Amino acid sequence: MSGPFHSLSIAGSGMNVYQTWVNAISDNVANINNVSPTTEPAYQERFVIAQAAGTQSGRPDGVRVARAEFGNAAGRLVHNPDHPYADEEGFVRVPDVDLTDQMTNLMIAQRAYQANVTTFRTAREAYQRALEIGR
Repeated sequence: MSGPFHSLSIAGSGMNVYQTWVNAISDNVANINNVSPTTEPAYQERFVIAQAAGTQSGRPDGVRVARAEFGNAAGRLVHNPDHPYADEEGFVRVPDVDLTDQMTNLMIAQRAYQANVTTFRTAREAYQRALEIGR
C-alpha cells in the first residue's frame, strides 16, 4: 500500500503478525503437559516465521506471516511408569517445549504488538489532525 495511510497499513500488518505469534505461543503453553505413548509423536512446538510484505518504490509494505514451522515430534522421553500411556519400560513421550522460553517469547510478542498499536494510534491521530486543518 502506498499513499498517505502507508504507516497505518504497516502497523496493522505488524499487529496481525504478532497476534499470530501470541496465538502460537498460547498453543505451545496449553499443550506443554501433553503426554503421548512412545509409539506416537509428541506435541510439536509452533513457530511463526514472518517476512517483509512486498515493496513499493523500494520500501516495505509491512510484514506478513510467511509460514509456520514445527518443533521436534520426538519430544522427550520421560520415565513415568504409573502413567496409563507408559510403555513396558515405563516411558512416555512429552513435548520438547520449555515454559521459560515460551513466557519470554510471549513478553516480546506482547510488547511488539503494543508498539504497533501505539504506532497505529499515533498515525491515525496525525491523519485526523491533518484532515481537521484542511477543513
